[in-house]
Amino acid sequence: MKPEEKIGSILREKGFKIATAESCTGGLIASRITDISGASEYFEAGFVTYSNRAKTCFLAVPDDVIKEKGAVSHDVAELMAEGARSMAEADIGLSVTGIAGPAGGTIEKPVGTVYMCVSCAGKTFVRHFLFNGNRKGIKKQTSDAALVLVLDYLEGRLI
Repeated sequence: MKPEEKIGSILREKGFKIATAESCTGGLIASRITDISGASEYFEAGFVTYSNRAKTCFLAVPDDVIKEKGAVSHDVAELMAEGARSMAEADIGLSVTGIAGPAGGTIEKPVGTVYMCVSCAGKTFVRHFLFNGNRKGIKKQTSDAALVLVLDYLEGRLI
């Protein structure tokens, strides 16, 4: 069973709703979740906030945090997930922000750098990854890891 299928089954069973906030994946995660029939029962909203302005306007990520920490950072991933959860009035917020390449990388944050976060009432779980490959491959690896992160949360593997 694909992770998005398991996630849907668990969300439906628990009566939970999820919202996504995506930057580097451009909506791929929301697409995968909504590829499952019946996703409208548990998928509340998907925000594709590719620009810094969009992160601020739609997810309430403070501009000063983006300027200080960078759009691809632990703090911004956490604020994006919390913003998605809050704006959509969902139980769970999932965010991803990263550098899919081939341009945009630096020594500190090379291409493939990704932060993701699952946010639920009172808890956040942020993870940092460095993926390899081309743009399409990095987007796919990011969506895979993000769905596994949600599944880990739903199945009680995150502490």
